[in-house]
Amino acid sequence: MTRASTTTPLSAETYAALPPEVGRPAYDRGAVTAAIVHFGVGGFHRAHEAMYLDRLMNDGEALDWGICGVGALPHDRRIIDTLRAQDGLYTLVVKHPDGHREPRVIGSIVETMFAPDDPQAVVDRLADPRTRIVSLTITEGGYLVNQVTGEFDDSDPAIRADLQEGALPSTVFGYVVAGLAARRAAGATPFTVMSCDNLPGNGDVARRMMTAFARLKDPALADWMDEHVAFPNAMVDRITPVTATEDVERLAADVGVVDGWPVVCEPFTQWVLEDHFTDGRPPLEDAGVQLVDDVVPYELMKLRLLNASHQALCYLGYLSGYRYAHEVCQDPLFVDFLLGYMEHEGSPTLPEVPGVDLDAYRHQLIERFANPEVRDTLARLCAESSDRIPKWLVPVIRRNLETGGEIDRSALVVASWARYAEGVDEQGDPIEIVDRVKDRVTAAAARQREGDHLAFLRDRDLFGDLVDDARFTTAYAAALASLHERGARATLETYAARGTDE
Repeated sequence: MTRASTTTPLSAETYAALPPEVGRPAYDRGAVTAAIVHFGVGGFHRAHEAMYLDRLMNDGEALDWGICGVGALPHDRRIIDTLRAQDGLYTLVVKHPDGHREPRVIGSIVETMFAPDDPQAVVDRLADPRTRIVSLTITEGGYLVNQVTGEFDDSDPAIRADLQEGALPSTVFGYVVAGLAARRAAGATPFTVMSCDNLPGNGDVARRMMTAFARLKDPALADWMDEHVAFPNAMVDRITPVTATEDVERLAADVGVVDGWPVVCEPFTQWVLEDHFTDGRPPLEDAGVQLVDDVVPYELMKLRLLNASHQALCYLGYLSGYRYAHEVCQDPLFVDFLLGYMEHEGSPTLPEVPGVDLDAYRHQLIERFANPEVRDTLARLCAESSDRIPKWLVPVIRRNLETGGEIDRSALVVASWARYAEGVDEQGDPIEIVDRVKDRVTAAAARQREGDHLAFLRDRDLFGDLVDDARFTTAYAAALASLHERGARATLETYAARGTDE
């Protein structure tokens, strides 16, 4: 690609004059009206839902389905300020394995709001009949599900504050429920709540948690929500690593676009969505979204193969000295381990997935992980493990324990998280642990180093009763001992030599 001779700050006034190799909205953004309010305008939303809407708009459709992006947390100020400075525009850069980069300016976000500046304005926007869908990417932990009971965890101080009489909201729960309460009071049609997070039954989870919050505030409102509000389930998929400074600099150098926060992603994208909406929806099927009656088989496939495999590679890879997912997935030893997990432990727990060749899907995942241009960091994949392992891998373990299936590889993955949580790699360098319950998991990891080899598993909020299962604890303890005594790579070599379980 020819290096740019000049640079142009991205804005509504400048995007039409960008170089021809930069895709851009072919539609009149002034004609777009926002009917979707989205909480969590991070990289994944901008590489996924916002991209699909932009695709529709470029085909002359869905101009009445623009997005109002809302930042609800203090750290969201930066992204909202960046988008405002660029009139809602940003650049999506698709990174192909051969090094080709495909930049496109996305224009579907036409409004932005930073909720802490004016909470009532956000409630009013949700109450406005123009708002027909409220979509969410608030992370797996943002739904406040107790991992053992499955019930809503209302102990968060911000939730307790939102439950006070007359309180202005400060959480997504508070905003969504306040917006629905206003719609109910006005006799207006409720909006659809559409989760786009990596959770099994994400719509069902959103329904249970939102109505549980509402029930604590107004039981009659919760009953109304149960009867009238749609919460469609969805499976969402696109590897979207954290934008690096290098990505910002290269975009400016290659094509002259000065973008304060571009998004980078892989070429692959998938969205399987339950066709259940309260107040209409855009024609998403025209943009490649799969509208289905039952999302569950696709959800489980993605969570137990792609997401669980990310956990299977990240801790072992990091301990072995790798720092990027593509490095791990270009190593035959790791590839054999990942395919073994997917074929012998993950896939046997899945129902039939209509229209999907699971063997082809498993190998496609390895190809996607091995894309050297994406440069997905292992540190990102290792972060917030307490919200990931219980949802993605523990259900696989439980199912295989029930059926007599294989569990050794899964046990090694859990043991590798426990070893990683000790906070020091095999070279003696410190590991920065990023987790909402960091103190808890690192304290448990410290106890295992002192001789209590099941200390990590004793956290029943994360693992339930796995610590009581002799078959699992035997496999886990052996894996953890090998990691301590021989290291991650030598341990994997042992598993490779062992082959599949007897």
